[in-house]
Amino acid sequence: MSKPLNAVITGSTSGIGLGVATAFAAEGYNVTLNGFGDAGEIEGIRSGLEDKYGVKVLYNGADMTKPEEIRELIAETQTAFGQVDVLVNNAGIQHVSPIEDFPEGKWDAIIAINLSSSFHTIKAAFGGMKARGHGRIINIASAHGLVASPFKSAYVAAKHGIVGLTKTVALEGAEHGVTCNAICPGYVKTPLVEAQIPDTAKARNMTEEDVVQKVILEAQPTKKFVTVEQVGALAVFLASDNAASITGAAYQIDGGWVAK
Repeated sequence: MSKPLNAVITGSTSGIGLGVATAFAAEGYNVTLNGFGDAGEIEGIRSGLEDKYGVKVLYNGADMTKPEEIRELIAETQTAFGQVDVLVNNAGIQHVSPIEDFPEGKWDAIIAINLSSSFHTIKAAFGGMKARGHGRIINIASAHGLVASPFKSAYVAAKHGIVGLTKTVALEGAEHGVTCNAICPGYVKTPLVEAQIPDTAKARNMTEEDVVQKVILEAQPTKKFVTVEQVGALAVFLASDNAASITGAAYQIDGGWVAK
């Protein structure tokens, strides 16, 4: 089977998702971007990827809490590119709170975006992959899909659910050339994480470096952030023909976090 040419990456206008989208564009894949943000900035990202890598790049602003918009995301890609060869489910949000105080609306939103949206994208794309006898589904889970931390009940529940969904879809696709794997990053230095460092330093009366090493990276034995490029490279490998026998796996890329 020749290399798939078309990839959909949810939550890909910044952070990990943009890193993954960039990695696929660099490998010659046409890409559908998805996510929220400033329209001008998103258009700059879209056109920039096209110009740099000579591929086609679409943008679809589907709200990952709305199944009908998710179905349209997949349908638009199929119309524009002919088919979806690779689906990367990356969209996610976070909220931290003790469980007795955890807002029910935040729980519902995190489960919808971090877990249910992946069900909806997979449901929409799976039939075409199965019919063609080839497809790659990659779910961006988290180290929190394998272990827990306090005050993150919804996020941990959703990411554990993603790992379970990954295994089930892998079994359903196994005889049809469709693989499904999860990537479980530790802390990645994204704009979202970087923005939290000064506020945390002020709140804890610590230096920003101490916040990074003693708060954010305390869980990771390497004491280094995972990079978006590292996550992107792993996703590209899992989409390759060399990964055809890898399915149902949850790949840790966490600086040793889960090994402890």
